[in-house]
Amino acid sequence: MIFRHPPSDDRDKADLARREDPYNVTQASHIYFWPNLMTAGNLFCGFMSVINCIQARLADFSPSGEYFGATAAEHYRYAVFFIFGAAAFDMLDGRLARLGGRESLFGAEFDSLADIVSFGVAPALLMYFLILSPTQAFPWFREIGWFVGFIYLLCAAMRLARFNVITNPLLHPGKKEASGDFVGLPVPAAALTVAALVLSLLKLGDADKSLNRFALGLPFLMLLIAILMRSTVRYPSGKKVDMQTQTKPRTFILLLILIGLIFLYKEVTLLCVCLGYIFFGLFRHWRRRRFPIPGKL
Repeated sequence: MIFRHPPSDDRDKADLARREDPYNVTQASHIYFWPNLMTAGNLFCGFMSVINCIQARLADFSPSGEYFGATAAEHYRYAVFFIFGAAAFDMLDGRLARLGGRESLFGAEFDSLADIVSFGVAPALLMYFLILSPTQAFPWFREIGWFVGFIYLLCAAMRLARFNVITNPLLHPGKKEASGDFVGLPVPAAALTVAALVLSLLKLGDADKSLNRFALGLPFLMLLIAILMRSTVRYPSGKKVDMQTQTKPRTFILLLILIGLIFLYKEVTLLCVCLGYIFFGLFRHWRRRRFPIPGKL
């Protein structure tokens, strides 16, 4: 009996189709080095942020006021900086994957798992531990702190799950998904807002040692951020910005000024940028609802 093999061209086409299928087992489980290395860096920063939150709490109860040679405020600052580091790694992993055409389902799931640690657990612990220390005069405040932190974490997890669903390759994007905007406040932006606010509170605490009255606003902002993550408010995405993106001279100069302000006054400028991003989305959402453009949702 003679078995005839299909022509090599047919085999190559079949192999190419199998490798391009995102639900092929081999393709879906590919671990591409550089994008997943950035994701691992994101997870490491989130883990270190959690560790520093715990160390800050231990420093509060230490007789010397320090733990591992650093005060509670210093540990909180380290936790904040690790969240910013996680955001940088999170931005790089997606760009490297798209740049090299090396996106896989494994990478998407790995990224979401890292995000829930860096932008969900770490900010929630940062808020929870920080409000315990400066608000000893408000027992009711300590009683609701854990609940506010959990609501934030819950909304972050649900936001990441929804993002994975709407970006699933099997789903056909509708009109609302074709704009390129984020549906709901992105989880990294939410975490950066919490981190920037904590950084500003620590700066104020160094200045007048009365952090308690400023920390009272943190849970309410956390609840607002949690609601926005699960909302349908649209926020601009920077995914289309790359090395080929052109800009106007005025915009370029404004960006340089902004970078300079962040370098000189990082506590205030970072908070203003984060809050500006949040309220820009809210204002644009309100304007589109109030003055709808014909032909657009």
